[in-house]
Amino acid sequence: MTQLNAKLIVSDFDGTLITSDQKVLPEVREAISRYVSDGGIFAVCTGRILASILPRVRALGLRGLVIACQGTVIADIQTGEYIRHGGLTPEQASEICAAFEGRHQSVNAYCDDRFLTDIPADNPYLKIYEAVTGVKSEHTPTPLSQFILQNKISCQKVASLCTAEDRPALYKYMKDNFAHKYDVTCSADVLVEVSPLGDTKGAALKFLAARYDIDIADTVAIGDNLNDITMIEAAGVGVAVGNAVSELKAKADFVAVTNNEGAVAQIINKYGYRNV
Repeated sequence: MTQLNAKLIVSDFDGTLITSDQKVLPEVREAISRYVSDGGIFAVCTGRILASILPRVRALGLRGLVIACQGTVIADIQTGEYIRHGGLTPEQASEICAAFEGRHQSVNAYCDDRFLTDIPADNPYLKIYEAVTGVKSEHTPTPLSQFILQNKISCQKVASLCTAEDRPALYKYMKDNFAHKYDVTCSADVLVEVSPLGDTKGAALKFLAARYDIDIADTVAIGDNLNDITMIEAAGVGVAVGNAVSELKAKADFVAVTNNEGAVAQIINKYGYRNV
């Protein structure tokens, strides 16, 4: 006979739950379905905007809540209704955009279901990014720092889609200059992302645990990148997938197999149940 061990398992999406070619392995899908059917709560916590992640979690048959934009947005999967809806003011978003622009880096702004960018529409990397996220970008006629301020647009996150070679210096610059008032992180080796201070994945996991009346000790978090650090530190058990960055592995309680080898299924089987 088996019983649930962890009552809440929260997983990052890209690089963790899905494979490198954007698929959900059959064993991962089966493990999630079984765990949820047995009474466990499985949630996805991602840097993607809600419009990007909702179709994917619905396709998995998940119910309950999904966390988007690093924790700034929490919504009901079935209805799409916001449970939590934070964000940056137009002034804050404009300041962050200006910082990226001043470094001659591209700027993306995620404003509810809108994806604003200063990257030309025919840029091949932008096309790949749009295909991955499933959201079409809007190219602004003026620099984003001006456009957002002039149109009084609130955003959940501002990011730069940069080269892997540029990311370390850009990340350091943004951390050194803005970490005192914004959350600065990375979810991929070509992204530097800035969101409201305190609206982290770790805070979102705590929110879910409290909402479902689950002791934090009975939670598991799984991730692969820097933006998952707060989440795996907050959880009862923090897991890094085998393809995770070294900084995350150093803070994890356990290092699983890679996303391409079904890490989420391994973790559900290892921590989701106990034999009695």
